[in-house]
Amino acid sequence: MTAEKAFFDTNILLYLMSEDDHKANRAEAIIGKGGCVSVQVLNEVTNVARRKLRMSWSDISDFIQAITHLLNVEDLTMASHEQGRRIAERYQLSVYDAMILSSALLAGCQTVYSEDLQDGMVIDASLTIVNPFRQNTSQSHR
Repeated sequence: MTAEKAFFDTNILLYLMSEDDHKANRAEAIIGKGGCVSVQVLNEVTNVARRKLRMSWSDISDFIQAITHLLNVEDLTMASHEQGRRIAERYQLSVYDAMILSSALLAGCQTVYSEDLQDGMVIDASLTIVNPFRQNTSQSHR
């Protein structure tokens, strides 16, 4: 049985820096297994780290470098943009959420870990959104 390929939403990466030990540890455990993010996710992490967390550019650079050593980074392309627009329309999602899902699909992922998107939602019959912090998460999502 092959392992499912995972994609991580912005909020999961940000929990690596959280003071909430449960969420920080859970995020570290699932990210440690590998997977993907997109350039959009890295941009969003940078924005939050700078604006809300008031991190220095040097600290942000170190954090992004650590992430990109652990995870594959998917580029933003016209294909991801066009597919993202289709996903936004079909599933009535925000454009930014749809672009994340598009990148995950194009990367061949089966799971998107996100606290913000609808847990259990399936996109295009192949990509499942999983909230890794939900209580009673089933074994198949661990």
